[in-house]
Amino acid sequence: MTAPLYTLTAVEVLGLLKSNSVTVEDYARSLLDRINDRDSTVKAWAYLDSAFVLDQARALDQVPQDQRGPLHGLAIGIEDIMNTKDMPTQFGSPIYQGHQSGFDSSAVAILRAAGALIFGKTTTTEFTVTNSGPNTTNPHDPNRTPGGSSCGSAAAVADLQVPLSLGAQTGGSIIRPASFSGVFAMKPTHNAISTEGQKTYSPTFDTFGFFARSIGDLQLLADVFALTDDEPPKEVPVEQVSVALMRTPLWSFAGPGTVTAMTEAATMLKARGVHVEEISFPPEVADVTKLKRIQKVIMMGEAQSAFLREYRVDKTNLAPEICHMVENASNYTRKERVQAYDTYTHMRRAIDNIAKTYLAILIPSAIDKALLGLVLQSSIKIFI
Repeated sequence: MTAPLYTLTAVEVLGLLKSNSVTVEDYARSLLDRINDRDSTVKAWAYLDSAFVLDQARALDQVPQDQRGPLHGLAIGIEDIMNTKDMPTQFGSPIYQGHQSGFDSSAVAILRAAGALIFGKTTTTEFTVTNSGPNTTNPHDPNRTPGGSSCGSAAAVADLQVPLSLGAQTGGSIIRPASFSGVFAMKPTHNAISTEGQKTYSPTFDTFGFFARSIGDLQLLADVFALTDDEPPKEVPVEQVSVALMRTPLWSFAGPGTVTAMTEAATMLKARGVHVEEISFPPEVADVTKLKRIQKVIMMGEAQSAFLREYRVDKTNLAPEICHMVENASNYTRKERVQAYDTYTHMRRAIDNIAKTYLAILIPSAIDKALLGLVLQSSIKIFI
């Protein structure tokens, strides 16, 4: 029995599209059928127009074979903080209900140029800041959170509604929902992908990233966004591979799911000949209280200017926690902000010194399996 198109990974679908075994319209209809069956429960979409999706799909089918891009026909969900010229961009905020910018963010424009089928806008918390908002549920258990703020992007991929999606992270908003929803994700280095055309929260931390159901699918997007290392990748014997296992200062909070996953990952690597070394956080970043304060001072300070416009125009429709940021309710001084930037730079160097020693670092991204309820983000401990 042939598997439904919506179940296939992006790499698998791309092969079928390249060989003309299926049309983009056929593929889009399969995904839309899946969404019609499931999204009343999952609620992953802030905006989706089925008729418009099919119009785009038919247009892509008319593109000559020799003019098709590397992502030709692949469906991609876009977190609703990135501008799209032909769809509303509402930032999870009532202030922007029905808002349409008329232009694409840099990331969306790159995807279109590569032939992607921009499927719709996925749900997010208000300006990616708040702990609640959309009623998006975890596809594996509707009583549990999918994680946030990129809740819709993770849930849509996990539920087989699209194979790929874009999200953004300021303080764990890609790695946490990926962990809770059981999908692969990649948060590239800060500024590796332009955030032009995205609603800014914290320029120091805001980063685009991807969700997918396979490593190969993540590679497709990494290639399109020209994410390359300074040195070309090379093959080495597995016995020469060195991986660090870092339990972090918050390890005592880890639940059984996280403990088991980390332990099994290390065991599997060792069984294949990989050298796994358990290491500690460097002393410069081992003080969790200090680490959290540095992050908060920077984020709160940058949010003051990021959301001042919305505060001045319509603060009655702005979440209280965002109003508190603009009002500097925590009373952080400019001197504290400057000191926080300096300390943050020093902390990054300490982590970089560890990262250059190992091929990879195993580190938890969430406290445990997805929690009950729909609290989405910052009240849930993460391990970064």
